[in-house]
Amino acid sequence: MFVCPVCAGALVRGEREYRCPAGHSYDIAREGYVHLLPANRKHSKSPGDDREMVAARSRFLDGGWYEPLRKALCALALEALPRGGAALDAGCGEGYYTEGVVRAFQGAGRPLEAAGVDLSKFALKRAARRVREAAFAVASVYRLPVAAETADLVIDCFSPLAAEEYRRVLRPGGTFLYVVPGGDHLMEMKRVLYDEVYENPEERTLYEGFSYVDVTPVRSRFTLPDSKSIMDLFGMTPYAWKTPKAGVERLRAAASLTVTASFAIHAFRRL
Repeated sequence: MFVCPVCAGALVRGEREYRCPAGHSYDIAREGYVHLLPANRKHSKSPGDDREMVAARSRFLDGGWYEPLRKALCALALEALPRGGAALDAGCGEGYYTEGVVRAFQGAGRPLEAAGVDLSKFALKRAARRVREAAFAVASVYRLPVAAETADLVIDCFSPLAAEEYRRVLRPGGTFLYVVPGGDHLMEMKRVLYDEVYENPEERTLYEGFSYVDVTPVRSRFTLPDSKSIMDLFGMTPYAWKTPKAGVERLRAAASLTVTASFAIHAFRRL
């Protein structure tokens, strides 16, 4: 699905590089991902999640705490592509959800061409090692290095919403799965961090070029048994960037924490 970010020509993967018909080439990192974000589109030296945030998220997700969400996402992906197809994980991070979808299609005996993009090279190093069957690229969801109408499924799990780009790369009739936090997601953690807490807004927004299919709620509760797992969860959330020091210290002092994980998977069909 990848195309050249300079001329939009189709990229062909070789042993060590991707190359387009115009001769532009992009080295494949030893982990297996490719860098398709031009320097003039980078907003910082190292865009995306940093090494520490990626490591915290990887430890937390590998603990299985969000497995109910991954299973629900895989079920919807299988429902959307009964004969297989091409799937793009936009903002794929370290590939936890990408891996789930790839393994689900393998288990169902359905062909799947899978690709993922993310701004963070630290995340993609892990994603490419985790899912060898998928192609991964450093890129922005707002300027996807993907040809128009080549994807049958686009997944956006907690990533910035780029509805226009998703519509462009999806084939007519393709499915877009958009995962957002539910109203009381991590409410117990928020009560430790902040003096005043509010529920997340729960809305149904219809985006141009899409029809609404359904909203699937996913909800679970679990107890994090120690400070390390608690701080890993904290470290992978936006709260890590904006919480006052006093709130962080209160959370760090917690010996365990029972939290509610609440999500909504919004399904759309490309017109």
